[in-house]
This record gives sequence, structure tokens and C-alpha cells, in this order.
Amino acid sequence: MLNVNQFRYGGDNFGYLIHGRKDAVVIDGGAFKEIFDFIQYRKLNLLFIANTHGHYDHTSGNSHFIRQSNTHALNYHDLIKERKIELEGENINIYNTPGHTDDSVCFHAGKILISGDTLFNGTIGNCFSGDLDGYYETIMKLMSLPDETIIYAGHDYVKDAMSFAKMIEPDNEDIPVYLRKYNPNHVLSTLADEFRVNPYLRFNEANIIAMLKLRGLPCETNRDRWRSLMTID
Repeated sequence: MLNVNQFRYGGDNFGYLIHGRKDAVVIDGGAFKEIFDFIQYRKLNLLFIANTHGHYDHTSGNSHFIRQSNTHALNYHDLIKERKIELEGENINIYNTPGHTDDSVCFHAGKILISGDTLFNGTIGNCFSGDLDGYYETIMKLMSLPDETIIYAGHDYVKDAMSFAKMIEPDNEDIPVYLRKYNPNHVLSTLADEFRVNPYLRFNEANIIAMLKLRGLPCETNRDRWRSLMTID
């Protein structure tokens, strides 16, 4: 069974270490010192480092690991070509998930999804790629994963996300429940949790459709509703 450790850095960024008994992979290793200390303490063999996308706040640890560990970084093209990584006999599946950026990917290990800036706990990322249709397809792909999938995101935006969700759905009784479960020392949610509170996964809910109609926004199709939600701030 693979283990996943979360490391906070830079205020709200998260990096991750996926490891078994002997081998490890770093994802978005901005918390270089803390991750490297953990690797040394557990006497792990670091196979390589990878990133959910190319923004510097996620790639800033790469050069440190390369210098200190004699390892290498897998780039976006490597990842989507391979589509999976084997670690101690178990697969880490790699999903091409354009939307936040064109080079965004997610890593799926067991029940855990490391989603970078594609899917946050309570919200989603900005569409820096400019391809809203591509982002919609990505969200639909992630929504098809099992409800028990655990979301480990690239940032902690939970409080702001729930403020926005409350504005969209002021009567949603699951929002305070979600906030009570929030632990800033270990931030996660399940996909089932997201379906209860995350507006960008709830675009087919009757009260959200009614809100869109009230605002005069397009809501005829699933894609219309999702795109309309992306225009609200």
C-alpha cells in the first residue's frame, strides 16, 4: 500500500510525497527541506520528482532535489506519454487535466487524487489556459471518479471557497459541516464532500440553476451552467 504525506509551504501551497517501504516520488516539492528531511529519516530512495503543472510555486523545489538527491524531474510530456508510474508494484495513474493550465495533470494513487490547481477542496482553479471547454471536460472526468476519492489539492483555499459557496447557495446546510471538518494541519476532502458543497461540481442542482436564471446567465445545458458559474466572482 502506498502512503501519501502532505507538506505545507509558502503559506497556502501543498507538496506531496508518495512512498512505499523503500521508494518515493515527490509531487510539487516546494517544501524541499521538510520533504528531504522526511526522506532521509525514513531512508527512502527518491526515484524522481514531478509536478501537477509548470507554475513556479509548484516547481520551485525541483532544482533542490536534483542537486541533493541525484534524481531527475519528469516533465509534462513524459507524464502524459507514460500515463502511469509504478511504485513498488502499485500504479500511480496520471490524468491529463487541462484547464487551469494546458500542462495540468493529476496523480491518482489508490483512493488518493493529487489534483494540483485543477480541483481544490471546495472550489477549482482559475482557467489560465483560456480553454473553458477543455476545463469543463476535465471536471467531468474527475467527477466520474468514485465518491470515496480523497482530494489532496495544490493550495489551501477552503475558507475563501466556502465563503463563495455560501454566496452561491446561502441555504446549503452542508457548508458549515464541511467547515467543521476542515483541519489546516491536514487538508483533504472526499469527492462525496465536494459534491455537497463545491459549486463547480453542483452545476446541475436545482437551486444553482435557479440562481443562474435569476442572474440572467445561460443555463440550458450542463456546459452552459458550468461556464456561467465560471463568470461569477
